[in-house]
Amino acid sequence: MNITEVKENAGPREFGPADDMPEEYRKAATRMIQFHANSEVMGGYLDKEFTRHAPSIDRKLANTAKVQDEIGHAQLLFRAAETLGVKTRDQMLDELAEGEGKFLNCFHYPVDSWYEAPMIDFFVDGGAMRRQATLKSTSWTPYAHAMDKVCFEEGFHVKHGESILRELMQGSKATQERVQETFETWWPRILQFFGPTNDESVHDDFAQSVGLKTTTNDALRNSFLNMYIPKAEKYGLEIPDTPRIYERDDGTMAVREEDLDWDEFWTISKNEYDGSKEQIGSRRRRQEAVEWVRDALDTWESTDSTRMEVAQS
Repeated sequence: MNITEVKENAGPREFGPADDMPEEYRKAATRMIQFHANSEVMGGYLDKEFTRHAPSIDRKLANTAKVQDEIGHAQLLFRAAETLGVKTRDQMLDELAEGEGKFLNCFHYPVDSWYEAPMIDFFVDGGAMRRQATLKSTSWTPYAHAMDKVCFEEGFHVKHGESILRELMQGSKATQERVQETFETWWPRILQFFGPTNDESVHDDFAQSVGLKTTTNDALRNSFLNMYIPKAEKYGLEIPDTPRIYERDDGTMAVREEDLDWDEFWTISKNEYDGSKEQIGSRRRRQEAVEWVRDALDTWESTDSTRMEVAQS
């Protein structure tokens, strides 16, 4: 199949491993799914910090389960990416450890307090749900299948984050002020979670033309604003004056894109932000620390396979 035929036939769950896909499609799909898988790894890595800060055993247990979910999502996505035949899972994990793998902007910022938990678990995961729901209709079938499970579990994660926000905003005035202060720090980052504006996006047009994406970055961002500004206000948060939010002619909301710090965003996108280096390096050291476990499992698997062959001979 050539790229023209791909564009003519693109539709939800239209293509799979049995199809002879052109290299341009396979590389674009791999880049997109690898980015998503990396983000699940780094999001889970960020989220594990909240287990230490969680104020009760129930919150710690719930957070630990969420981290396990996120790493499970990454495994699913790496396997879905492998079906395109461009890179192996190990290659993608090595790229992430070496600082070559890209991932979502919000996971480049280290966290150090429980007040940040709802910023990630409610707002960022809520934004992720807006994006991932559309990917259930992506043209690469293994990716869409992975989204079925991911979206089901992310729905629980958003409820988990909403519960934390509700609890904090029912706390003392000092607690409410700390949450508001944290929200003001995270709000611009959350709005950039959806990526660059449509006119600055390098990959958006091609991804949509072959059915990998079904919605633009700007449309996802506006959809998030319409849903989550009322939710934030419901729990007593005040929307910061900057970046400016305005109402469009059709009654929906949008952000003044020029109010967002795009220089910082593009620095992050290259993994060159200070927080990027800290997060990537910290995770790489954790990966290296458990290398002996992987080696032991590989040895056991190899020995067990040899034993089975001898027994069957």
